[in-house]
Amino acid sequence: MPTRILPAVGDADAARSVTTLLSQLPDAEPVTPVADSTQLIDTLARLAAESVDELPEVVVVHERIGPVPALELIREVALRFPAVGVILVTSDASPGLFQAAMDYGARGLLALPLSYEELAGRVQTVAQWSVGVRRHLGAGGDVFTGVGGTVVTVSGAKGGVGATFTAIQLALAAQASGRGTALVDMDLQTGDVASYLDVQFRRSVVDLAAINDISPRVLADAVFRHDTGLALLLAPADGERGEDVTDRAARQIVSALRSRYEVVVIDCGAQLSGAGAAAVEMADRALLVATPDVVAVRGAKRAVRMWDRLQIRKAEETTVVVNRHSRATEIQPPLIQKITGTAVAATAIPAHFKELQSVVDAGRVHELENKSSVKQALWGLAGELGLVEAPQDAPKAGRFRGGDRGPVGFRRRREG
Repeated sequence: MPTRILPAVGDADAARSVTTLLSQLPDAEPVTPVADSTQLIDTLARLAAESVDELPEVVVVHERIGPVPALELIREVALRFPAVGVILVTSDASPGLFQAAMDYGARGLLALPLSYEELAGRVQTVAQWSVGVRRHLGAGGDVFTGVGGTVVTVSGAKGGVGATFTAIQLALAAQASGRGTALVDMDLQTGDVASYLDVQFRRSVVDLAAINDISPRVLADAVFRHDTGLALLLAPADGERGEDVTDRAARQIVSALRSRYEVVVIDCGAQLSGAGAAAVEMADRALLVATPDVVAVRGAKRAVRMWDRLQIRKAEETTVVVNRHSRATEIQPPLIQKITGTAVAATAIPAHFKELQSVVDAGRVHELENKSSVKQALWGLAGELGLVEAPQDAPKAGRFRGGDRGPVGFRRRREG
């Protein structure tokens, strides 16, 4: 059986060179190269959704792959697709980098310029290892091989637009539908998830920042299990400690959570940190909450442009959620969509703060009544995003065309 090899090389000339050399290997079947980290993860996820046997045995990662650094990318592949062997191709073959690559989950390292003999030997060894892992899986081994959970980030166009409340309600909706859900407070200096959910806690996301290998037990020790069933990973009580959570640490934490939970909702706040940027970049869905006023819409446009400049996320890959919407406001969702260049969620959240005031003041927003139109809209948004499964007889979710009309229910997502 031929060995399927997927090259992940950002530079076009380097990709052609690597593919040509791989095609000369005996019993090798090079797959069409991918140009960046996002494309690699998406390709592997699509193949894994069909069957572990559809995955390539070997992935060759070039040192200049982006936007996620090569070592971080190797860690994510190793965590999410453990039946795939990864080889790092680099111009630095020092013992230090070799050890780091092994620590991150690589099965081998090759120095540039590539040697046919070394490449053939390493590919053969890694392919044999991969086949052995798959044989173990076929025998009923309890190894995570799925695509991983869905990661949704919620950011604010500015402070006070309701990003934290939105994140909490989306997580509650996913958990209530029977999906294992983690809610992460990545607003590291001013996070309020604990206050909204009446939680006293000792551990926080900072406790995972210095850990290179986040095992399920280590993760469980850092997570707070809420009465609702949500797994909470909270921001530190002392905001200055948030600086310990680097973008590298955030990638490890998000990858670990994705491998353990079906849904991971991350509150990134309104200020962009390195950790928040890493989370937004890794997310399956990135939400930007804005209110229908000039300042918030300008903030949304500013955030979208910054994400694009920093190569975190493109505007068309971002979804704006309109909060506190009313048909009486001059700024309506279609205008926000035109100004920001993003998608806009079909479900708008009505401006009915009186429904929320008592539970917000009490710090128990999880006790918001089901008849609340705000809760119905947010849980309908969760259905629109595919975070919950909708009962077939559920009422149709509200749309921004109707403003603050009537109750909203679950909606099953349909994507082309």
